[in-house]
Amino acid sequence: MSEYFHPYRDVTFALRELVGFDALCESAGLSEVNGELAEAILEEAGKFGSEVWAPLNKVGDQNGAKMTDVGVQESPGFAEVYRSFVESGWPTLTFPEAFGGQALPNVLGTAVNEIWQSANLAFGLCPLLTQGAGAALEHHADEALKEIWLPKLVSGEWTGTMNLTEPDAGSDLAAVKTRAVPEGDHYLITGQKIFITWGDHQMTDNIVHLVLARLPDAPAGVKGISLFVVPKFLLDENGEPGQANDVKCVSIEHKLGIHGSPTCTMSFGDNGGAVGYMVGEPNQGLAYMFTMMNHARQAVGLQGLAISERSYQQAVEYARERVQGTRKDGSKIPIIEFPDVRRMLMQMRASIEAMRGLALLAAAEVDREQYADDGEQAKVHGERVELFTPIVKGWLTELSQEVTYLGVQIHGGMGFVEETGAAQHYRDARILTIYEGTTGIQALDLVGRKIVRNQGVAMNALLDEIDAFTQQLEADAELAAMAVRLKSALEAAREATRWLLEEGSQSSSAPGAISVPFMMLMGYLCGGWVSCRMAHSAARQLASGQGDSAFLNAKVTTTRFYCEHLLPRTQGLLDTILSGSESVMGLPESQF
Repeated sequence: MSEYFHPYRDVTFALRELVGFDALCESAGLSEVNGELAEAILEEAGKFGSEVWAPLNKVGDQNGAKMTDVGVQESPGFAEVYRSFVESGWPTLTFPEAFGGQALPNVLGTAVNEIWQSANLAFGLCPLLTQGAGAALEHHADEALKEIWLPKLVSGEWTGTMNLTEPDAGSDLAAVKTRAVPEGDHYLITGQKIFITWGDHQMTDNIVHLVLARLPDAPAGVKGISLFVVPKFLLDENGEPGQANDVKCVSIEHKLGIHGSPTCTMSFGDNGGAVGYMVGEPNQGLAYMFTMMNHARQAVGLQGLAISERSYQQAVEYARERVQGTRKDGSKIPIIEFPDVRRMLMQMRASIEAMRGLALLAAAEVDREQYADDGEQAKVHGERVELFTPIVKGWLTELSQEVTYLGVQIHGGMGFVEETGAAQHYRDARILTIYEGTTGIQALDLVGRKIVRNQGVAMNALLDEIDAFTQQLEADAELAAMAVRLKSALEAAREATRWLLEEGSQSSSAPGAISVPFMMLMGYLCGGWVSCRMAHSAARQLASGQGDSAFLNAKVTTTRFYCEHLLPRTQGLLDTILSGSESVMGLPESQF
């Protein structure tokens, strides 16, 4: 099935009631940006996604990218749609006006990106990587480099990639061996990179690779990595692509999913060296690349939400159409009437609404940091961004595995059959917990860098904010039961944080032993918090007789389900943290 419909009302409700989009724009001094403009943009993006991108989703799965004599050939129809995407100006939304962007808030760009990723996840990876490459250059390149490369990345006329991983350097970037030797005003790059998403295609005139490499005199380890722009084609005197650079894709992977997205092995310098240009200062490449990686991590978390939404829409449609059994009057029974099918659909929906709320709230914190009035406020919002990023990437992508699994389960045996399309969502989702840092890496980042390192200051500030809201929720008799569940989950998070800070200071292995359960606990808590906030807003509108009562009641009902079925998971995760860590740390290698 190729149908996809943008959940416009859910998204605009979250922007308005959870994010406070108008207030955000006002405080940022964006006088021409407001909720009305955002809703108009989302309406048009929704049409473009459902009518233009979505029909190619199955095409890309069945006719994936292929190696040819001229390099990688993208899936049929992708090039035409990409040109239309660029001509419509969609890539420019959040980039600075100085380079041809529209300078719209990051949170609005995130809401639009959900559409591209739901409509066609494999295709959506191409602009996602380009946005990240552009962000890295915007923040760290000198003005000359920006003027050359940013405008056409911003417009989407050229695409961008991120080249980190090597055959002997996966997550351990200290092992990077690719070399960069200075020659005049540039460097000659030699080495091989693997798992490079959209590393080659024929959709644009050029591809701008951001490549991690070492200078000849670089110190060992991660402190000796520099970042370089390495284009597919060198530019002529008019700034247009001319001579081919010494870089090419030598193979593409045959993967479980996202077949429409070429995953390339890139070879640099087979014929003397690929020309590259250093970004920023020598030996600062890893820090620079983290700008792109952190952008990508929130974006991949968003992909977890997006593919879950696509799976849910198909599951609902199938459950309404599929009949099983006969009533006494002879009429057939659609399976959506079966209690267990309804349970699974509600679990999918409740998960998705929580995921969307957290993804948008995290994206808005990026805006609040950027537009803060003073350095202290910027620091507070920056710390919240750092705290949210591994949770968004880790929890949303892990939860997407369960949501897309349920999508297959609701289809029954037909879910296992490729023709229905349910299996594609399940397969496509599987990579999300792996690339841009595995779940384990996100969890280690959360407990180590974001909590233990600053003694839980940012974490406790978040927990205090959740606590303050819980007290508001308790005052509403209709929502008091939700408040009890949320408060219980909050106390589980406080206890887990106390344990982490105490044990983490005494044992170097303790944080790692409980990092994933801790991250998942925080995900379920934050998901419950944002869901309850939206339910609280819906209940206020219902009480005042405003809005669509059916839509608002559905918000409250969905949140109630989340609180009853998903929030209790925090207690089991707390038990694992408090009692299960020793069984992990104490295991001898021979146990395996």
